[in-house]
Formats: sequence, C-alpha cells, structure tokens
Amino acid sequence: MAGPTIVVVEDENSLRSDMVEYLSSCGFDAIGARDGTELDRLLQTRTAAIVILDVNLPDEDGFKIAARLRDHHGAGIIMVTARSSTVDRIVGLEIGADAYLVKPVELRELEAQVKSLLRRLSERAAESAAQSANGTASGEAAIDGADEARWSLDPTEWSLTNPAGIRISLTSMEMKLTSLLATQARKPATRDQISQALYNRRWNPEDRSIDTVVGRLRHKVEGAIGGPAPLKSVHGVGYVFSAPIRVVGTGQG
Repeated sequence: MAGPTIVVVEDENSLRSDMVEYLSSCGFDAIGARDGTELDRLLQTRTAAIVILDVNLPDEDGFKIAARLRDHHGAGIIMVTARSSTVDRIVGLEIGADAYLVKPVELRELEAQVKSLLRRLSERAAESAAQSANGTASGEAAIDGADEARWSLDPTEWSLTNPAGIRISLTSMEMKLTSLLATQARKPATRDQISQALYNRRWNPEDRSIDTVVGRLRHKVEGAIGGPAPLKSVHGVGYVFSAPIRVVGTGQG
C-alpha cells in the first residue's frame, strides 16, 4: 500500500520525473504536476500530505501558490528553487513554507526533508487532538449538563458531524480551526488565538487568511446541512461555534 501522497510541482520535466520516481521508490504515493493549474486539478480529487513546490513556474509563481495552499489545504510545503538569496528564503518561510531547498536538489536530502516534515505534521495533529480533548473535558460538565444536541468532532477521521448524523470531512486548516473552537466551549476565539492555532504566528490585521478559512468552513457546513452554520462572527473579537462540540475518537472522554 502506497504511503502519504506527495505532489511534486515542477515545470522542468526531467527533474519532476526524477523526484517523482525517487519518492515513489521510497514508498510514497508521488504525483507530478507541471504548474499551479495542474496542482489545483489534482487537489480536487486527492488530498496531499506534502506539496514540493518550485518557485519559478510558468503560470503562477510558487510563492502565490504556497500562500493559497496554506490558506485552503493545509498540506506541508517544501519550496524547491534555484534562488539562493536569503530574501527569497525568508519570503517563502513567512508565507508558510515548512522547508526550503535550493537546486540542484540532492534526492536523499529531499527524502530526509519529506520524512522530517511528515513527522512534524503528525506531531502537530496529535497535539491539536490532545488539546481539543483536554479543553472539551474541562468544559464537559457544563456542556453535558444541557439538553442541547451536540456536534461531534473526530480528529482521527478529520470530520465534524452534526446532531442529525451528517458527517463533514475537514481539511487540515478546518480541523485546526474547529479543534480550537471546540476548546472554547461556545466562547469566542480571538483572531490572535486562531492565527496561532492555524499558522503559529500572531495575527496581522492586514491578513485576511483567517476569514478565508472560516468562510470555507462555514460554506462547507451550510452546504452539508442545508441551513445556517453555528459558526458566527463576533464583532471586534473573532469567531465562535455557538453549538456545543464533543471531541470523539481520541481515546479520551
């Protein structure tokens, strides 16, 4: 059985083929994409654990694609480029790239970076699940004491289920956001809290990525349940999930 899906976005055919072939030989489900358009098409049907992304692409530069990935998909990002300047490296990391490699790429180093990033992503997911479970447990008496029907969040399945049993699959970013809102026990999460949970950085008032993630989650929930989502904006504060959420599938509670 193939391992995690790794997408290699590189317009140079020989390099793309070499990386895909090598990663496949390492046991990964490696797929190649020529540009951002092909990547978007792939991500409509596949969930990538990591995207290996060239900066210099013909239709859209890698920095813009990385920002879009960070906002909407939550995949790990490794930038690969001929640019060796410190400025380019800083820009890539500030956008949200997890690692940065300079061409020519040593394939064994790439393998090591992929494996290291997969471990970090797994640790983040486990930490997020544990925090959600602990936060829910601390507020469990108040929530369970109400007769109000609860939503269920399953970090192991990356899903949110409404009281009627409608299951909604979540992306990595949506999972992080919903996990945070679950710990809040129907109290608003500030934008700074959300920014720290999603990107591990303080909130910048000019950054609209939080609103994008919230909007996508709200749209997804409303489309699934056929009605308004209990995900509300709190003016001057942030966002709140106004219905109680129970965390399941963690072996706790």
